[in-house]
Amino acid sequence: MHYQNLGKSDLKVSQISLGCMSLGTEHASNAKIIQQAYDQGINFFDTADLYHQGQNEESLGKALKPIRQKTIIATKVGNQIRKDGTGWDWNPSKAYILESVNHSLRRLQTDYIDLYQLHGGTIDDPIEESIEAFEQLKKEGKIRYYGISSIRPNVIREYIQKSNITSVMMQYSLLDRRPEETCLDLLQEAGISIISRGALAKGLLLDKKPIEYLDYTQEEVAKIQQRSQALGKPLAQAITFVLQQPAITSAVIGIRTMAQLKDVLNAAYDEIKEEALTQLRKVLKPKQYDEHR
Repeated sequence: MHYQNLGKSDLKVSQISLGCMSLGTEHASNAKIIQQAYDQGINFFDTADLYHQGQNEESLGKALKPIRQKTIIATKVGNQIRKDGTGWDWNPSKAYILESVNHSLRRLQTDYIDLYQLHGGTIDDPIEESIEAFEQLKKEGKIRYYGISSIRPNVIREYIQKSNITSVMMQYSLLDRRPEETCLDLLQEAGISIISRGALAKGLLLDKKPIEYLDYTQEEVAKIQQRSQALGKPLAQAITFVLQQPAITSAVIGIRTMAQLKDVLNAAYDEIKEEALTQLRKVLKPKQYDEHR
C-alpha cells in the first residue's frame, strides 16, 4: 500500500481509504471488514455523523478502539438530523459544529478526530463562522486537522483564501471529470489534498445496468462501460484513473463485504497502462460546472 501526507499535515494516509458509509448496521460484521482492511494496509477510515444516524460512527469507533493510535479517522459534520427522524437540515453554524463534535467523539470512542470535515457547503454559508469553529476545536485538541467535502469551485476558493483546510473531499471518476476544469490544479497549487469519492460511479463503471448519470445519457454510460470492459480490468482502471491525478492523495472506496474488499485491494495493485487510460479519457467529453463557478 502506498502512503502520502494529507496536504501539509503529518497525517500519512493510505492511497485507498475505507468508505464506511457502505457498511451495514451489524457491528460484528463491520469489525471484521475494518480489521481486515487495516491488516491489508488501509489506515484511513472515513465516516460521518449522518450515516445511519450516528450508528456508523459507533461501529467504526468500536472496531478501531484497540488500534486507535495506528489509524486515521475522518468524520463529517453539518447535516442536522431532525428530531422526528424525517430527514436532516443543513447547519454549518459555529454553535452546531462545536456541539456536534462531542457527540462524534463519544460515538467514535476517542478523544480526538484526525480529520473533521464540513459535510457540504454553499457560498451563502457563514463561512468565517464555520472556520472559527474548526480553529477553536484544533486549539482545544478535539480535532487535529479539518477540511470540507465540496465540489463547488466558488466555495473551495473561499476556504483556500480564508482557512487552513488540509483537504477537500470531492466526487471524481471517469463519469464525473468536472474537477479537472478548475479544482484539481487549484488545490494542488495550494498544497491541499483531494480525497476522492465515487470512483466507481455507483457501480456504473463496473457491471451495473447503464442508466443516466449526471449529464450523461444512458447510451453514453453504456459506451464507456463497453470500452472499459474491452480493455479489461474495469475496477482497476476506475481506481487507477483517480489515483494517477497528482492532486489526489486517497480514494475513498465504499465497501460492504469481504469479497468487495478483496477485489478493491487486488485492483489497487494491478498495473494499468497509460495507453488504456488515454483511450478511456477519449470516450466521453468531460462535463463542466454550470453553477458554483
